[in-house]
Amino acid sequence: QVQLVESGGGLVQAGGSLRLSCAASGRPFSNYAMGWFRQAPGEEREFVGVINWSGGRTAYADSVKGRFTISRDNAKNTVYLQMNSLKPEDTAVYYCAATRYRNYDGSDKDDFGSWGQGTQVTVSS
Repeated sequence: QVQLVESGGGLVQAGGSLRLSCAASGRPFSNYAMGWFRQAPGEEREFVGVINWSGGRTAYADSVKGRFTISRDNAKNTVYLQMNSLKPEDTAVYYCAATRYRNYDGSDKDDFGSWGQGTQVTVSS
């Protein structure tokens, strides 16, 4: 399995921006589509977005569409989540995840076999 480590979380005011990073190791990064999920206290882990192996295809949850952007740099084995116009309801632990379905464009967390430890994002009002 690929190992994943997220970074970049923190505290930000509503309307602000953050960029999360997820560094991968252990397996060829381009073998995987990469997803971002988040989990707020007392809530289920929910889909945020996904990017295919090449970076040429992305898909997003309706709640973040137009505000969040996923990108990847296969030379650096890293996937990014740029979050703009943040809202208090975006507060959650954010996780990156990898799936072997290289052109995956779904949203089912059960399709992802490797997960990072998560990074906290807190948006104050």
